Amino acid sequence: MHRRALLSSLALPLLPLQACTSLRAASRLREFELVAITGDARIEPTKDPVPVWTYGGTVPGPQLRVRQGDRMRVTVFNRLAQATTVHWHGLRVPNAMDGVPHLTQHPIAPGGRHVYEFDVPDSGTYWYHSHFQSSEQLDRGLYGTLIVEEREPVPVDRDLTWVLDDWRITPAGRISETFGNAHDMAHAGRIGNVVTVNGSVREDFSVRAGERLRLRLVNAANARIFGLAFHGHRPLVIAIDGQPVEPHEPEGGRVVIAPGMRCDLLLDAAGRPGERHEVHDLFYPRGRYVLMEFIYEQNAPLPARPGAIMALPANTVPEPDLVNAGTHDIVFQGGMMGTLHQALLDGKPTDMRAMLRRGKAWAVNGMVSDGHEMKPMLELERGRSYRLRMRNETRWHHPIHLHGHTFRVLERNGKPTRHQEWQDTVLMSPDEQVEVAFVADNPGDWMFHCHILEHQDGGMMTVLRVR
Repeated sequence: MHRRALLSSLALPLLPLQACTSLRAASRLREFELVAITGDARIEPTKDPVPVWTYGGTVPGPQLRVRQGDRMRVTVFNRLAQATTVHWHGLRVPNAMDGVPHLTQHPIAPGGRHVYEFDVPDSGTYWYHSHFQSSEQLDRGLYGTLIVEEREPVPVDRDLTWVLDDWRITPAGRISETFGNAHDMAHAGRIGNVVTVNGSVREDFSVRAGERLRLRLVNAANARIFGLAFHGHRPLVIAIDGQPVEPHEPEGGRVVIAPGMRCDLLLDAAGRPGERHEVHDLFYPRGRYVLMEFIYEQNAPLPARPGAIMALPANTVPEPDLVNAGTHDIVFQGGMMGTLHQALLDGKPTDMRAMLRRGKAWAVNGMVSDGHEMKPMLELERGRSYRLRMRNETRWHHPIHLHGHTFRVLERNGKPTRHQEWQDTVLMSPDEQVEVAFVADNPGDWMFHCHILEHQDGGMMTVLRVR
């Protein structure tokens, strides 16, 4: 296992075009271009570049930064030999802008282009990625970050983004072509052997004593869950999945972030000049390693900041009516060592052995998905609140992601959550029960799936219709 973290390599970053001066629907229009194209990335700085798929020649793709209330227009050009789409993960966009092939749009054919346009009502940390053959296209590098700044700047010394990922690199220095293999699909997913931060293995990170950092963590991995511990530091969680939360220290001293999730930390550099402090990934007990080291510069410390840390301003997500909410039970089933013996595949009862021959091993309420376009599992009334009582009846972790909406995490195993956090991707442990609630205010057919992408491909995906 290689030590540490990821970022980009190549040149040719795409910069935002000059914003239009006219106002549209009281929003500032910001225009961007993204070009899906092959390239090379120096994932391990001491080794040869690796062929990858990119947005604009870099992995991650260019960071798009706008301000809360802006309107975005993003023109995507496909220069790959394979079709693609772009999904705006965590943003409450109109259904036609959601980037799900065949469900919300036609795939962007090789040589084609597609224009996405939408308002951004919520500030926070978001990301964009392909949703076409996503277990392959994301693993080859098709993702980037989207930062929606608060209307009033947050007082920090540096605002940084760490995109966490892992890669399965062969001894020949190429991405392994073992996409979609049965073992990954039916177990924990595609776990890589090289971990990166912002596209490359990173040994150290320079900080100045006394500075305050806003550190935005984004998990772009297919399957790896990170559990980061910052030795010698006490970071505060200030936002989860882009949504503000009461500032608090992470439970157990680890920042756990599953595929698809984001977490904003406020971190005061409390060390002294010349000190070194390791950042550990402790999520997998038998796979612990050092992600990187904080290296304190020899400069004189910055003066301490007075006053208590204030919470970020709330976003515009509507509060669910828990008293009058409709309730639905959702059960996630399957995988190796599970109890699922058969499920409905193509509308027919299918045993696990036959499912595996079809490249499937997972089900939602006894139904196995076989593509993005499928009959909705639930039909929800627009404007009404709903509780989803979710149960993980498998032996594996699942980060469950709902498109087009943000939900409150109310309970875990029957106990109220401490912070009642807003999320769009919630991690469920084996045999865990989680209850969430949201207002179904965004009409359309919305994907609801595990964000371990091999699990999604293997059947753990469904559609919720808001009408």
